[in-house]
Amino acid sequence: MDFSSYFPIWNKLTPTQQQILERNAVLRKVDKGTVIHNGTVECTGLLLVRSGQLRAYILSDEGREISLYRLFDRDICLFSASCMMNSIQFEITIEAQKDTTMWVISADTYQRIMKESAVVANFTNEIMATRFSEVMWLMEQIMWKSFDKRLAEFLLEECSLEETNILKITHETIAGHMGTAREVVTRMLRYFQNEGMVRLARGTVEVTDKIKLEQLQND
Repeated sequence: MDFSSYFPIWNKLTPTQQQILERNAVLRKVDKGTVIHNGTVECTGLLLVRSGQLRAYILSDEGREISLYRLFDRDICLFSASCMMNSIQFEITIEAQKDTTMWVISADTYQRIMKESAVVANFTNEIMATRFSEVMWLMEQIMWKSFDKRLAEFLLEECSLEETNILKITHETIAGHMGTAREVVTRMLRYFQNEGMVRLARGTVEVTDKIKLEQLQND
């Protein structure tokens, strides 16, 4: 399938705009673990995921990570083109969580079309609003929700995404997603194991009682 079938508002663009986008959209394949964008990169450009999974996260001065959101097939990443938006002051890192194929559109190209098309400008604002809503939701979770509930929710979400109850994931990786220390994750997972909700092995977390996790999440 080509670029036009993945770009959400393709049919609302003029033929000239369509031609500019198609000509400038570069299909790129990256391996799992590849850092696509970070604070040291001046401006990667707009990313449109064809297949795979990307993770957007921020990094503290102490080196602690916290995931902001993830991107899947047909999702668009604007923060990687943050040079278009002078109000964006924080540094964000985009990493491939799975082998990923995506289109990269230069910030200059997208900005040119956005300036002349109200449809593209509105679409861009909607994406930004959605992403900021996700970040605000995350902040609320961190501030007001206990860690055991957050971890239960994370494990259930991972099972749904990976379509398996046996998650090949380390405590360090979970800590990176959740913005906490590995020791905190290990302690809580051991508690979950004692309660019969998970089974731990090296490099894996097996969810053994989804109902208990769901009850914990919703209490």
